[in-house]
Amino acid sequence: MSLRQWARDLAMGLRFAYGGGREGWIRAALTAVGVGLGVALLLLTTAIPSALAVRNERSDARASLYTGEGVKKSDRSLLVADVGTSFRDKEVLGRAMQPEGPHAPLPPGVAAFPAKGEMVVSPALKRLLESGGGRLLRERLPERIVGTVGESGLLGPAELIFYRGADGLSSHVDGGRVTRLERFGNPNATSERMDPVLLLLVLVIFLILLMPVAVFIAAAVRFGGEQRDRRLAALRLVGSDSGMTRRIAAGEALGGALLGLVLGSGFFVLGRQLAGTMDVLDISVFPSSLNPSPLLALLVAVAVPAAAVLVTLFALRGVVIEPLGVIRAAKPARRRLWWRLLLPLAGVAMLYPMVGQGRDNGDFNQYLVSGGVLLLLVGVTALLPWVVETVVARLGSGGVAWQLAVRRLQLSSGSAARMVNGIAVAVAGAIALQMLFAGVEGDYTRSSGKDVTRAQMQVTLPTGDALASTAQQFRRTKGVRQVTAVSQVSVGDGRREPALGSELMVGDCAALRELAALPSCHDGDVFALRGGEYDDGRTAKLAHPGRALYIDPSYGDTRGREVPWHVPAGLKQADSIEDPNGIKRSGFLLTPNSLPGPAAPAMTGQLFLGFDPSVPDAVEYARNTATRIDPMADAMLWSATLQSPKFAAIRTGLFVGATCVLALIGASLLVSQLEQLRERRKLLSSLVAFGTRRRTLSLSVLWQTAIPIALGLLLAAAVGMTLGAVLLRMTATPIHLDWPSVLSMTGVGAAIVLAVTLLSLPPLWKLMRPDGLRTE
Repeated sequence: MSLRQWARDLAMGLRFAYGGGREGWIRAALTAVGVGLGVALLLLTTAIPSALAVRNERSDARASLYTGEGVKKSDRSLLVADVGTSFRDKEVLGRAMQPEGPHAPLPPGVAAFPAKGEMVVSPALKRLLESGGGRLLRERLPERIVGTVGESGLLGPAELIFYRGADGLSSHVDGGRVTRLERFGNPNATSERMDPVLLLLVLVIFLILLMPVAVFIAAAVRFGGEQRDRRLAALRLVGSDSGMTRRIAAGEALGGALLGLVLGSGFFVLGRQLAGTMDVLDISVFPSSLNPSPLLALLVAVAVPAAAVLVTLFALRGVVIEPLGVIRAAKPARRRLWWRLLLPLAGVAMLYPMVGQGRDNGDFNQYLVSGGVLLLLVGVTALLPWVVETVVARLGSGGVAWQLAVRRLQLSSGSAARMVNGIAVAVAGAIALQMLFAGVEGDYTRSSGKDVTRAQMQVTLPTGDALASTAQQFRRTKGVRQVTAVSQVSVGDGRREPALGSELMVGDCAALRELAALPSCHDGDVFALRGGEYDDGRTAKLAHPGRALYIDPSYGDTRGREVPWHVPAGLKQADSIEDPNGIKRSGFLLTPNSLPGPAAPAMTGQLFLGFDPSVPDAVEYARNTATRIDPMADAMLWSATLQSPKFAAIRTGLFVGATCVLALIGASLLVSQLEQLRERRKLLSSLVAFGTRRRTLSLSVLWQTAIPIALGLLLAAAVGMTLGAVLLRMTATPIHLDWPSVLSMTGVGAAIVLAVTLLSLPPLWKLMRPDGLRTE
């Protein structure tokens, strides 16, 4: 067969796709919409690496903290303080800046330094502050807005960030929250090697999210199958042979796929613009960051039309196209099971060599992982038609609606399975991922040690001076139920015995009882703690009555206030207990009257707050109070557990990707359902003309969807749990069936189908009219 003959036959198929009148255009449009939705998601996926690279570059370019070590004051230096906060469930990145010379560096996206009392904010933060919903945050950020941060300084359009002017930061330089730098950016940024299990998660997520897209594209190019068969029979009648007929059919599918590429590109451009207005799980991107890799985009442009041709030729491989087309009226040959079982078995065989590898034996073989996961998921698409055919062949009698649905499924079980394949693959992959996430979550989640039953927020103040009045301000704050205030500072003789340094904490008796079991307590008492963590006997060596020590001692080149303090003769002993932070303190406890006056400015204040859960926004009121007391205050909301940032980022990425895929599933299912209804409009009109009730026909359509979906979800659950179990064994994690995840994912799939069915009812009722029997 010459290439010229192939080209001529494919070109004739293209003419049928675009020149077949209204029916031809409707058929091509439905195919193009189905393919276009998949192409758009594929293009968005190929743009993800570019968007992530841009986010990382901008994050490194504006880095300020921990990057100015050893920088001295000059006309090029800038003092930067971390004054970020949180508002409800969103992080607000904040920096206070004080230039020390005319050549101080500006952060990316900022045109000029704001003066004290002014700030430059991101557009999203400006909108929030100017809205009624940002009233509480506006109290915390009262500075006058004098400009907005440009795109080069933002990770996404929904990011909340501000830069405020400040003075007096030089006395707070510590290399941590306040630093001196001569340029923004982290020149030493290196990409840390990712945990093999996390790499496995990323790889599996991409495979599982993209597989349903490929399935939907393959199903979309086969829209209009019954009408196509009648046209092919007509071609045989006028003299074409079977090979030529199949190539013409492939050309017709190619026409829909090419039109789908055009629509998909349009959908991508539209989705790219919409991405700039969306904020999914606190992740947003600029449209300019979503640039597909040229190579990957070219691969999509070539693969989709090629897949359309190959899928069509594969679908027609067992179809005998006769001039009269009567072959479709005969009972099709039963599908064979043996080769369908080979696909999932081969997938398990490819994954088996990595079972038990865990994270200690290097990275997982990405080719074996990709091949194994793909074969298992493709196994769903291969097994489902056989399952549907086998089950519906054995379904018994029932009502009229049931009989209409069952008979339709028995005649065209392949079409029903194709419609369900995509969602079955998506559910199978989602179940496997949920099992894998649930299994390894414990390795990336640890207890924070915080006792959230005793306090829910810790406020750290740069100075512990006047802590009693500070505590009173918090007690008067709306929603604050309990306040424990403690000041702390180092104590020892850093010049003579630097290794014997310890800690000194000051508070009233109620606050000190949160740190130790006190025998008795009155203002003026001093206690030495026993049983503290990391003490190594230092407190006992220092706790000799009359010994001269220094509060805030000097160590080497680090100068402290060196306030003299003598261990009192009436020193009491107390046993350390876990404080709200989960730490057993060591050192000395002092009541306020026993602290030398000059030592107060050297102390750091710690306040532990408990909230009234019935007061909405109690946390925001407390944050406002902390900022009002000291703009450098650090108000940290506690959580009982801490999760690895990389693991949390991967999970967030999964949710964002799953949202896009679920949207595609719903849209593609709806297009597929409408296409099937359009093909049956004459049959539906005939039934209505003979007196069949619309309710009966609606129920029959519901059963035609529900039966394959139920079978597909059962098969998806089985394959998903198998894949999840194999992945857990690969990560050396005990197998545990996460039934809530299995049921929730299955329920999501069923909910999508129910929504699609409800949306297809109005077009169905419109088609169920006797005038649908008219023909041209």
